Amino acid sequence: MRNSSWNDLLSLIDGKDIGYQPVGFIIDSPWIPGWYGISNIDYYSSDELWLKSNQKAINSFPEIWFLPSFWSEYGMCTEPSAFGSGMVFPEKNLPHAERVISGIEEAGSLTQPNVKTDGLLPFMINRLKNTREEIMRADHQIRFAVSRGPLNIASFLMGTTEFMLAMATDPEKTHILLKKISVFICDWLEWQKECFPSIEGVLILDDIIGFIGEPEFNEFVTPYLKRIFGCTGAKVRFLHNDADGLVTAGKLKEIGVNMFNFSFNHSMGEVRRLAGKEIVLVGNIPPRDVLASGKPEDVDTAVMKAVDEISSYSRIIWSAGGGMPPGVSNENIEAFEKAVKNRFYYS
Repeated sequence: MRNSSWNDLLSLIDGKDIGYQPVGFIIDSPWIPGWYGISNIDYYSSDELWLKSNQKAINSFPEIWFLPSFWSEYGMCTEPSAFGSGMVFPEKNLPHAERVISGIEEAGSLTQPNVKTDGLLPFMINRLKNTREEIMRADHQIRFAVSRGPLNIASFLMGTTEFMLAMATDPEKTHILLKKISVFICDWLEWQKECFPSIEGVLILDDIIGFIGEPEFNEFVTPYLKRIFGCTGAKVRFLHNDADGLVTAGKLKEIGVNMFNFSFNHSMGEVRRLAGKEIVLVGNIPPRDVLASGKPEDVDTAVMKAVDEISSYSRIIWSAGGGMPPGVSNENIEAFEKAVKNRFYYS
């Protein structure tokens, strides 16, 4: 993030009036390569193209907060690769990770990854080291350590259905798996911060936590996310969950989150009521059906609907209810930004 935007984000988290209503989007490989006009393989394999495409995004929309900004990642293969997952990289589609274990009974056999050497993680770190000077010349810093969450990683390592079934039938071995993954995540976040001392934020992405009820959340999510969000002492503790997020919203303060990106299926007011006034809400128009597939007037209508769903506009980053999907045009991004400005500054 730009240094001024980062400072404004810290002020926003503290509940201060920053003088404007920020617009921000989570951007990564589902959107950037197609928008820039390159293949996903080019984006993942070329430090130069990765840097240039991210630079174009921040320069094309200088007033928008792109989160986490200059995100070094390899899609959903990133974290599973450290556990030995096979990785499939199609030319025109997003990569996916293959399973490592066939059942929860194998959880204890997984080797604890070394985050400095295993899988794709060294390549992620090295990309940032190779481009850090260019990033800083653009008035940005590497601000976030990023990881998928424990349930998300578990679902890749053994399959979503199998993992969900394991929580119900073998909680003891499920905890063995989640403890191992959580240790890995903390090691990974801490290593990112050690490599880049400018990091003061953590972004965790986990949609699987939206598929379980409150008792399961209390047992299999709360203790692990609490440890993960606390392990680096980060000032910004950002959680993305664009599956069902109502249970999650009520647990944010307990697990140490102060910034939440959630599903467009939940109204801004509903999430505010559950999350409390201390949490920065990041939302909340439909990413695929409106931001990607709609016309500028559809974007305008959706933004106005989100604005009308909440009575207080403190601690809000106007965004999509999820990450930036493939196919979002400049026109629709500009329409989003214009709609927010029209509502708050020109009405």
